[in-house]
Amino acid sequence: MVGTASFVKNLGNSVKKVSESKSSSWWYNHHMRAASRAISERIPLVDLVLEVRDARIPISSEYRHLINFPSSSRNIIVLNKMDLASRSITKEWMAYFKELNYTTFAVNSHNKDSIKEFLNFLQGRIRELKRSTHSSNNIHTTTTVMVVGIPNVGKSAFSNSLHQIGRITAAEKGKLKHATVTPHPGETKNITSFKIASNPNIYILDTPGVLPPEILDDELCSKLALTGAIADSLIDQSDLANYFLSLLNLSDEYTKWEKFSTMEDDHGWSIMNDHTQDWVVQAVRGALFQEIAAFKGNLEDEKDMVQLIEAQCTTLRKVFNVSSDSFGDDNGIFSAKLVNLYRTGRLGHYTLDCLPTTCGS
Repeated sequence: MVGTASFVKNLGNSVKKVSESKSSSWWYNHHMRAASRAISERIPLVDLVLEVRDARIPISSEYRHLINFPSSSRNIIVLNKMDLASRSITKEWMAYFKELNYTTFAVNSHNKDSIKEFLNFLQGRIRELKRSTHSSNNIHTTTTVMVVGIPNVGKSAFSNSLHQIGRITAAEKGKLKHATVTPHPGETKNITSFKIASNPNIYILDTPGVLPPEILDDELCSKLALTGAIADSLIDQSDLANYFLSLLNLSDEYTKWEKFSTMEDDHGWSIMNDHTQDWVVQAVRGALFQEIAAFKGNLEDEKDMVQLIEAQCTTLRKVFNVSSDSFGDDNGIFSAKLVNLYRTGRLGHYTLDCLPTTCGS
């Protein structure tokens, strides 16, 4: 999109510099290299592979290491974080993958019903595969499933939820195991096993997130950075905020926020330090609606887009109660708050990858 081109380029250049220079202790460090080797060694030994992707970027979050293991009958694409993506576009992506003969399932790892539905689907899929081997005893053998994906697509949260729901369903006793879950990418360092079903037993292997050694495409870099697959410490938060605002301005999400544009300031701007409170989020939505609705420029023109984003940033600093005296980094502080609201779905639901049939249209 023309209106986002400069923001994509800025983010892309930042990410590529880090990956190309190998100067970061985070980017494809020894943990990622070791994990990549360990995963590659184990994939031929497991019964199924669950490739967890971010539903907001169904193609950009592809786990490229699976290219060397193309068995589609043993691979399932799990579109996680479906609650943060456009529901209608997720359905279109599901249909697209089905046409390519990929088995795909969309989930919200923090929703019990969603996890139960997936677990039932997974057990059915395992029964089908075991029957296809034509062994009468095979259906009762233990099944091992590996969970793979790039950083921060929610693999550990997904594994934890399957473990918890599976044990409750099977009335298992004993201490629950927990994979480390944080909003920061690259926290999982080891491969961990979790039991998720009994009779027959099913175990899943939660694995560390792995990115390719290099990413050369600006748009891919930008999408990975905005959704949190790349460590924030490597990226200028202002670039992330500007990129998000350019996407928001070209979408119709803001049209749903008109009712917040007339909100009275009953709480006082001076105490808006906790940006996660509902009334603060509503104030942010209202302020963004007012700025976009009042703008008369052409959002396909980069200069006009920059002008609108500068106005939005000025307004948002006031809403977030961030001044130029805030530790000397007002841009970084308000930008981090804005990006957090996007990533938690408080500012709408976006699918950043367009379907091949609609790209460029």
